[in-house]
Amino acid sequence: MDNILKITEIKSELELERAISLYGKLRWMVKEDSSLKEKRDHLRKLISSFEDKNWSDLEKIREEQIEESDKAEELIFAEESFIQKRKSLIKNKLKSYGLKQQELGKILGHRKNYMSELINGVRPFSRDDLVIIHRLLAIELKDLIPTFIKPEIEQHIKMSLRELGKSKLKLRKKDLIVA
Repeated sequence: MDNILKITEIKSELELERAISLYGKLRWMVKEDSSLKEKRDHLRKLISSFEDKNWSDLEKIREEQIEESDKAEELIFAEESFIQKRKSLIKNKLKSYGLKQQELGKILGHRKNYMSELINGVRPFSRDDLVIIHRLLAIELKDLIPTFIKPEIEQHIKMSLRELGKSKLKLRKKDLIVA
């Protein structure tokens, strides 16, 4: 998230969907942390610019563009569902131990606002954070670490498997998107 202001252009439907998702989260987070307003406003400009350039002329919209958009929406929905499930699991465990989110932040060495960004999926947890949460709160790692594969990595894997002639080895849909 720290690099948002350095981004000058959204270049794909997936980046657009991620920007829209983050913009939605920042809309309500800015009430607690006004320093996020500049990032939210910058995201809004990036989103508007991409949509004006790629979606404003109905005559130029291609079927591939719609398919790419649908796939991006599906992936972001899966990511958001995973984050909400993880957030719920962590909050329920914290409640069962009589801990508050900011107390977990203290244990992990994070300030209050940063902890909120982690829990809400605005920033990614570090590997160490997830291992500590796993061990401390007894939450399964599979429920803390998303295991879906990014589209650009998916393409690389598929191309490599074709080049290697390994037709028996395949990625299944469930490998690509969290169910």
